Amino acid sequence: MNGHAATDIWKSLQEVRTKAPVVHSITNYVVMNSTANALLAVGASPVMAHAEEEVSDMVEIASALVINIGTLSREWVKSMFRAAEKAKSRSIPIILDPVGAGATPYRTGTAREIVRAFRPEIIRGNASEVMALSEDAARTKGVDSSETSHAAVSAARCIHEAYGSVVCISGETDYLIGRGPVAKVRNGHPMMTRVTGMGCAATALCGAFASVDGEYVRAAAHAMAVMGIAGEIAAEGADGPGTLQVRFLDALYRLTGEDIDARLKLEV
Repeated sequence: MNGHAATDIWKSLQEVRTKAPVVHSITNYVVMNSTANALLAVGASPVMAHAEEEVSDMVEIASALVINIGTLSREWVKSMFRAAEKAKSRSIPIILDPVGAGATPYRTGTAREIVRAFRPEIIRGNASEVMALSEDAARTKGVDSSETSHAAVSAARCIHEAYGSVVCISGETDYLIGRGPVAKVRNGHPMMTRVTGMGCAATALCGAFASVDGEYVRAAAHAMAVMGIAGEIAAEGADGPGTLQVRFLDALYRLTGEDIDARLKLEV
C-alpha cells in the first residue's frame, strides 16, 4: 500500500513544484521567515501579508489561505476574518493552525470563532490545541502538547462531524481525521521538536498540498509525510537543532520519489 501512496505523494509534490501555488499565510512573528522558506523549498510561492487593508486583494491571487494564531492581536484577528471571508467566496481552502489554543480564553475563543464562522478545510494542531477547540478542560503547555495525539482523536471526530473540517493532529504519530478511517503518518524525528516553527511549517505545507488536491485528508497526509521524511533526512548527520533547520530546507528542496518510497510510514 505504501508503494502506491508514495507514488501519489510524489505526484502531488511534483504538481506543487510545477504549479508553484500562491499560499497566503497570516502567521506569527516567530515563524514568518521559516514558514516562507519551507514553502519556497517545497516549490510553493509564499505571501506573508496581514494588513487588513490588503488581505482581500492578496487572497484574490492565492490558491490557499493559511491562518496561524500564534501572535494574536485585535488587528490581526480582523485581518484573519476578512481574508477568510474572501477565501470562502473564492472557494479556496482555508487551513487553520490554532497555536496555543487552550492557553488563554482570548486565544481559545478566537480559534473556536474561526472554526464556527469559516469551517476550515483543514485544521492542524497538536493534541492539546485540538482538544481545546472542543473541550474547555484541555490542558495546554504553551504551544507544546500536554496530551498524546491519540487522546485527541475523539475530539477531532467531534470537530469534523460538526464543521466538516479535516483535522490533523501532529505528534510522534500524526493522525488525520475526516470522513473515512483515521490515517496515521509515523514519519519524523524527535529533534524536530527542538526547532521552533516546525508545526507552523507543517500547516503551511498542508496549504500547499491542499491547493493541488481537493481531497483534504489525502492532501494533509501528503504534507505531513513530506514534512516528516524531510525531517528524518535532515536529522541524519545534524549536530543539533541549528543544523537540522538548515538541512530540513535542503531536504525539502531535494526530496525525491525514491526518498518517499524508501521512508514512508503511512497507515490508512
